[in-house]
Amino acid sequence: MRTFEGEQVLMRIFVRQRDRWGHRPLYLALIELFRREGVAGATVLQGVAGFGADSVLHTMRLFRLGELPLIIEVVDSEDHINKVRAQIDSMMSSGLITMQNVRVIRYNKTRA
Repeated sequence: MRTFEGEQVLMRIFVRQRDRWGHRPLYLALIELFRREGVAGATVLQGVAGFGADSVLHTMRLFRLGELPLIIEVVDSEDHINKVRAQIDSMMSSGLITMQNVRVIRYNKTRA
């Protein structure tokens, strides 16, 4: 397992639950891509409400299954993230990607 500190990149990918890559949920396909490519870490967060470019509000109260927003957060070096960007772009038909510089304070494997 790699360990690193200092300046890294946080990439956020905004998608919907219903977005697909082939026959699979897009968020799962992306997480598997990141794992396969050795990205330092990724997390999927589920939103309780949101809207996108179409300004349609999606909330848990409306019970529109599959419409809730998901955010996939990835932290790694800029070089490593750039190596997977083309694959990410080919998998997404809609959504939003943001990237920002972050300072990693600690990244260690937890010992049992």
